[in-house]
Amino acid sequence: MVTRPAAATQNAESELVARARANDPAAIKAIIRQNNRRLFRIARSILKNDWEAEDAVQEAYVRAFTHLSEFEGKSSLNTWLTRIVVNEALGRLRRRKPTVDIADVEAGRLEADGAEIVPFPLTSGQPDPERAIAQAQIRKLLEDAIDALPDPFRVVLVARVIEEMSVEETAELYGIRPETVKTRLHRARAMLRRDLEDQFGPLLADTYPFGGRRCERMAENVIARIEAGR
Repeated sequence: MVTRPAAATQNAESELVARARANDPAAIKAIIRQNNRRLFRIARSILKNDWEAEDAVQEAYVRAFTHLSEFEGKSSLNTWLTRIVVNEALGRLRRRKPTVDIADVEAGRLEADGAEIVPFPLTSGQPDPERAIAQAQIRKLLEDAIDALPDPFRVVLVARVIEEMSVEETAELYGIRPETVKTRLHRARAMLRRDLEDQFGPLLADTYPFGGRRCERMAENVIARIEAGR
């Protein structure tokens, strides 16, 4: 895999932004496609609701593209959009303001005091309905466990683990210190692990069942082989 030089990436982004400022639909769609997954996941980690997260991302896009002339390039476009989505989601969560002040985004003033989710790919070939159902159930359990985490820990977990943002990016996004990011991630993982163990622990004794007729057949086969060897 060839990594594009930072300068080339920055130039490509600048060109895309310039075209979007000129209301080029292709450029706007390209920006949306490039950022949709991260923005949805970040919004979802704050709002804990798929539909509201999608609506928040849509509103953030409208605000961003309407005020794209105010994007100064102090950070990457991805970071700028993510900050807008964070403020949009937090504003909805706190019912204080439905939209974000673009000037606050450029100045880095975030209200941050306070997944497409995790894929379980099917095997190739024809889909297995039972497997699909089981995967959906597992994903739901995982999403519920993540949703149950306290807000400060959940948003850090999603940013760091699911979106693979760096410690520095996460700290800048939520206006906290890198050390705080590390501490919250550690505690989030511990709480998530404990919650999942509580849910799955009682079921472990029932995994790989081998009883009833299967057990009887095994016993009969063993006895038959022993008798045949006499």
